[in-house]
Amino acid sequence: MTKGAAAIRFRTLFVLAAACLFAALPAAGQKISERDLPQQYRDWLNLVAYHIQPIEKDVFLQLANNRDRDVFIETFWKQRDPTPGTPENEYKDEILKRFQYVNQFFGRGTTREGWRTDMGHFYMVLGPPASTEHFEATIGLVPCLSWSFYGDSRRGLPPQFYLLFYQRGGIGEYKLYDPVSDGPTRLLLNQRDIEDAFNYSALYEKIRDLSPTLAEIAITRIPGEYNYDFSPSPRNNILLADILDSPKKDVNPSYATHFLNYKGIVTTEYLTNYVDSYALTALIQDPVTGLRFLHFSIVPTDVNVDYYDPKSQFYCNFQVTVSLRDGEKIIFQYNREFPLYFPEDAWNRVKASGLAVEDSFPIAEGKHHLNILLTNTVGKQFSLLEQDVTVPAASAAPSIDGLVLGYKFEKYQRDVHIPFKVNDQKLVVDPKKTFSRTDTVAVFFNVLNTTEGLRTDGEVRIAVRGLREANPVRKSYTVRLDAYPSSRILSIPQSIPAGELDPDYYEISVTLAGAGGEILDEKKDTFVVSQAAAVGHPIANAKGIPLANQFLFRYMLAQQYEKENRSEAAKPLYEEAYRLNPEYKEGVVMYGNFLNKSGSFEDALRIAEELRKDDRRQFAFQGIRGQALLGQQKYEEALAALLEANKIYNSETSVLNSLGKCYLKMARKTEALAALEASLKLDPSQGEIKKLIEELKK
Repeated sequence: MTKGAAAIRFRTLFVLAAACLFAALPAAGQKISERDLPQQYRDWLNLVAYHIQPIEKDVFLQLANNRDRDVFIETFWKQRDPTPGTPENEYKDEILKRFQYVNQFFGRGTTREGWRTDMGHFYMVLGPPASTEHFEATIGLVPCLSWSFYGDSRRGLPPQFYLLFYQRGGIGEYKLYDPVSDGPTRLLLNQRDIEDAFNYSALYEKIRDLSPTLAEIAITRIPGEYNYDFSPSPRNNILLADILDSPKKDVNPSYATHFLNYKGIVTTEYLTNYVDSYALTALIQDPVTGLRFLHFSIVPTDVNVDYYDPKSQFYCNFQVTVSLRDGEKIIFQYNREFPLYFPEDAWNRVKASGLAVEDSFPIAEGKHHLNILLTNTVGKQFSLLEQDVTVPAASAAPSIDGLVLGYKFEKYQRDVHIPFKVNDQKLVVDPKKTFSRTDTVAVFFNVLNTTEGLRTDGEVRIAVRGLREANPVRKSYTVRLDAYPSSRILSIPQSIPAGELDPDYYEISVTLAGAGGEILDEKKDTFVVSQAAAVGHPIANAKGIPLANQFLFRYMLAQQYEKENRSEAAKPLYEEAYRLNPEYKEGVVMYGNFLNKSGSFEDALRIAEELRKDDRRQFAFQGIRGQALLGQQKYEEALAALLEANKIYNSETSVLNSLGKCYLKMARKTEALAALEASLKLDPSQGEIKKLIEELKK
């Protein structure tokens, strides 16, 4: 980033390169049995048995080779490293140290390895106790010992608790004592003298006579927490579950599933550096182009940067790969790069507030799965945004569109499209939607399909409601639609001072009311007003595209409809995109291929002529022309054009398939078979071509 660190950067070039990155995300593999793993990986699973989350282990057992397993293990430890900026990993060192200790000391007197014993289990989970008390030579009691621990409230543990281990019947391995299922009678050597095993008061007194400090531990793991009759509290078992779960609470296991899905797509050096992120998406109809755009802002929680000494600047480079899916089919994808530079004096703000990468693209109506892969090529990190998106069908009814919250508005030139901007208003967003009382809650929305009557007499009611139970703040605002120029799409910005709101969680509703006060539509969102004096917002980074190039948006949208086999929706978009800029040759190629697929062969031939004198696109020219002539049953002319295309590039399946079909129509079976087999070799998944080849061979 240049001097203005908070400024949004413009780039006018929009990269339409189709990334193969998401072409085939690997599905989860078959799980290997743990006993079938090489010994070093079985040993590792033993080492982390009490710390690995079920989903992590599940992913590990689906990995098919040792290289992936080694990288996963490295990632596992890195996710738990308390000081990731140093070469040491104190967490890993501690687990190895505990494992060595328990196997050396707790396996004695038992046929099991030390880590598998009860004492070994809890030592691996909790580490060494704060203190240990032995009751191994007390007359009348079985040998037992207690461990005292100080609990971590962040993990749901009480300030102090005990674990008691004992030898059942006075012999054998030390087992964990349970005040509920075992009961104090298990700690007494002469149990025949006990009249009532459930008379906890009497048992408490009996054990206290033998060992005062053991009496309370015999009925509770939590000091002072037992019932009036000295019966154990049910919380004893809840505590045990919290203890066993405690080492698994610090790690978000999503990295493991991402590892499985992206190994082979994201390079190995990135896989060990998955970074959580938070994000915001919004569907907004653009009043200039009339198209609906999906806008997104994604903020990784950690950013590694490098330093450029000659200019005293920090820098990193983000690559964004966007994939839009309809089921398993990719209907749209693109890549963009965001190289960022910022001066030394901006580094503290970057560290405190983060960097947001923003972008937007037109989106077809329907249900889609959005997948955004954000990689930092300098820091070798990656983050993901995955979300289901539903774009409703266009309606003629008045409605609220694109309710989005930010923390300020900025004026921008009208003739450039950038994320979260409509007309000349740029909404500056923070995906966390958290505001200090010195901030502004910036509210943006459109009113669609306004009629003259609605604009004259209609209004929008904005209600803000605090969610606390006692005396919640309530604010309301009214926006008259006649305050805006007549338009089918009214874009409305509204600013609400956060200082008018107490710290709390809030719901905001935007309601469209007709001339008679009837409710036509309503949208809602939530936000937070913090108690903090100031809230840091991420520095936004985006690229723009001049609205003079809006033909690109129509091509993008047309491709989506085409991939979904919705030719009736794709055709007018292709026509409009071509009309807006007939000199855009990549668009001419897309349009010509679409016309052939939709059976408009005469139009395809006409469009192909735009490429005749373009030396760089002779393959596309001959391919479109040949397929159109084939569709018109002009086989000799089609064959000549297709052979010319194949001379230029002989590894394109659509040309080879057309050649095969053309030869077949000309009764040249041997040549048809050769062309089709060459195509199938390039792409074995072509079921139709495979079937055709089988028929030809009969």
